[in-house]
Amino acid sequence: MRIAVVGTGYVGLVTGACLAEFGMFVTCVDIDKEKIEMLNNGKIPIYEPGLDVIVEKNRKAGRLKFTTDLAEAVRNNLVIFIAVGTPPKEDGSADLTYVENVARDIAKNMNGYKVVVNKSTVPVWTGQRVKKIIKDIVGDKFRFDVVSNPEFLREGAAVNDFMRPDRIVIGAESDEAVAIMKDIYSAHYLGEAPFVVTNIETAEMIKYASNAFLALKITFINEIANLCDLVGADVHKVAKAMGMDGRISPKFLHPGPGYGGSCFPKDTLALCHIAKEYGYNINVVEAAIEANEKQKLLMVDKIMSLLNRKKEKGALEGFVITILGLSFKPNTDDMRESPSIVIIKELLKYGAKIKAYDPIAMENAKKIFGENIEYCQDEYSAVENSDCLVIVTEWNQFRKLDMERIKKLMKSHNLADLRNIYEPKKMRDLGFNYTCVGRTKI
Repeated sequence: MRIAVVGTGYVGLVTGACLAEFGMFVTCVDIDKEKIEMLNNGKIPIYEPGLDVIVEKNRKAGRLKFTTDLAEAVRNNLVIFIAVGTPPKEDGSADLTYVENVARDIAKNMNGYKVVVNKSTVPVWTGQRVKKIIKDIVGDKFRFDVVSNPEFLREGAAVNDFMRPDRIVIGAESDEAVAIMKDIYSAHYLGEAPFVVTNIETAEMIKYASNAFLALKITFINEIANLCDLVGADVHKVAKAMGMDGRISPKFLHPGPGYGGSCFPKDTLALCHIAKEYGYNINVVEAAIEANEKQKLLMVDKIMSLLNRKKEKGALEGFVITILGLSFKPNTDDMRESPSIVIIKELLKYGAKIKAYDPIAMENAKKIFGENIEYCQDEYSAVENSDCLVIVTEWNQFRKLDMERIKKLMKSHNLADLRNIYEPKKMRDLGFNYTCVGRTKI
């Protein structure tokens, strides 16, 4: 099986590398010459645990190669995965410019039957748009099939998710295309990963529905956590008891400063936009989007309250606040829509000096904040002479900090634990003025 993957971001690079790991010959294509040169030199342009080992192993074995030549990749491969970005437009809809451009380039270089696979997250009916674009160019000269094969990869765990999927969704219109896709994923079948075979539109909807539901679940537990803070309940016990119900499950019931990343914010907005195009409002998803943005600002309220300051101009002048964790989640350098961005910008607005540390995301942070914050070499240098420590991302190395040392390094002992990784009573017994999410009165 020979496969081309167009796009070398999180989805494309993981897909290409993992398929090569299963013994297939894969050509990854990107228009970014610098990125392709990096990959050909054994350097990975993104941070994803375990990906570098797989890429290097299969590159050296000759099963994985990188190029900017899309035309050659189309001509030499039977299956072409489209894995380019679909960023949100101002109205929340998905920008399909890159997908459509790739579809045109595929059509222009066809030399026989091809299976064109949408791996990018795209709105319903995108498969039909891609089909029409190709058909308008090739006419009846060559046969082709368009397939929707959505990804369900978590950043930070993408390699494992690809290798051990919960399900493999194939949306197609011909038995031939389904057979080819099942052949590609036959290694997963041996691992008993179930196939869900549907029409193209259903497959496209499955992706959006899945991400929207997970975003709803996160938002729901955050709302419950906020109420727990008001009534004196313990959200951890609430979530644990909820998760014991087989209808609910414990996954994604972890309160915090709100969801971020490249998927949930973008996909919830896109789903609402799709609904509006058909004259329908998905009210529950719209409410989750609004609540998630408020959750980030509520974290700022918690910090201000901890410092006994009102939200007014200059309220934090002279205060040094330490932010631990900048990426939207652990094990990634991705800061897209990260709660840390909103929190830091709000604190800067009120005059605070910000010191920050993240194990991986520092370079991306510099692109966002420039010289407006101080970047520290580790968590302990970050808390020196600080008035308040704010934990935003639950990196493992933050879970067992030497809190006695932290206390000695800090100027004032205020701790806003926005991921609930420490026990409230223990922190207060150590002498910290402590707040968290959903356990503040515990």
